[in-house]
Amino acid sequence: MATLDASPTPYVFDPATTALLVIDMQRDFLEPGGFGETLGNDVGQLRRTIEPTAALLAACRAAGLTIIHTREGHLPDLSDCPPAKLNRGDPSLRIGAPGPMGRILIRGERGHGIIDELAPAPGEPVIDKPGKGAFYATELGPMLAAKGITSLVVTGVTTEVCVHTTVREANDRGYECLVLADCVGSYFPEFQATGLRMIAAQGGIFGWVAESPAFVAALQLVKESTWT
Repeated sequence: MATLDASPTPYVFDPATTALLVIDMQRDFLEPGGFGETLGNDVGQLRRTIEPTAALLAACRAAGLTIIHTREGHLPDLSDCPPAKLNRGDPSLRIGAPGPMGRILIRGERGHGIIDELAPAPGEPVIDKPGKGAFYATELGPMLAAKGITSLVVTGVTTEVCVHTTVREANDRGYECLVLADCVGSYFPEFQATGLRMIAAQGGIFGWVAESPAFVAALQLVKESTWT
């Protein structure tokens, strides 16, 4: 077992039953000129997560931790995109419309892909999800059960939407979630701050919050203890 300082209390986990979940680190959301920026958002607010997440991935790979990536997107015919989601915003910038990196949030388009800096390594599963939460209409639940996973370390974008929805889904399913504050991001700083406070509020109503160096250090201590 490993322990690290977190809010609201220390977080205890077993690396053998813990998975790192990297949510929606896609070109459409993070890259200059992508869909997110065309909406008027400051992608720099999300891109600050890239460096710490890359370091975290390297540490988790070295420790042999289970790593799972997700991508939000839809089938080309939009049959998996309900009107309640499709009919939002400017019609020229809706899901499926032509965008700067191909059709917006359509599977197989360049913008749908994960950014090069955080590309999945061979053998790391990529979950394609049609909703904001990673459990809805995906194979994530059965995949975690098959691997005996009970704890999730959650990273990705955006904090108040897909990260929050996934953590809430996971909490309802009994997973112990740790959200790494420097590895999750929002286009809106006030949403970032409030979203993190909401997770750890009331004694950790949805989970724990910490910084990635603390988690990496805890992993390293476990690794060192196996050498002695």
